[in-house]
Amino acid sequence: MSLIIYTDGASRGNPGRGGYGAILQWGGKEKELSAGYKLTTNNRMELLGVIKALEALTRESLDIQIFTDSEYVVNSIEKGWVFGWEKKGFAGKKNVDLWQRFLKLYRKHRIKMNWVKGHASNVMNNRCDVLATRAADGGNLLTDEVYEMEYYAQ
Repeated sequence: MSLIIYTDGASRGNPGRGGYGAILQWGGKEKELSAGYKLTTNNRMELLGVIKALEALTRESLDIQIFTDSEYVVNSIEKGWVFGWEKKGFAGKKNVDLWQRFLKLYRKHRIKMNWVKGHASNVMNNRCDVLATRAADGGNLLTDEVYEMEYYAQ
């Protein structure tokens, strides 16, 4: 049995307020995750949705199917780009902190990334979009510390 994960990220401005949404499905059960951030980017939220879903797991060595509308995330993994970036020390790449965090989680499981068209007929992707945008528009926004440190250092 595979764990199914749907994720989405949102940003109000890029950079701007952002949020992620994730839904985990396992054996007829579902769990929703979301959070919003004061200042971040869309790509960071897309990737953070995947990370937060994987961090919520209590077991290792799972077969996982992840569905997202982020070509940035899917292509970076499925085309192997992120592994090349890692070998080169992520020189000149963005979101290094998140990619390093992702890779630690990735190596604990057997993960297949799947791209779905955003804002289309995929009910679960649409639900993740609602979770992500609601989080971005909500109160009690978190601080994307690494991004803000880099942003304000410019």
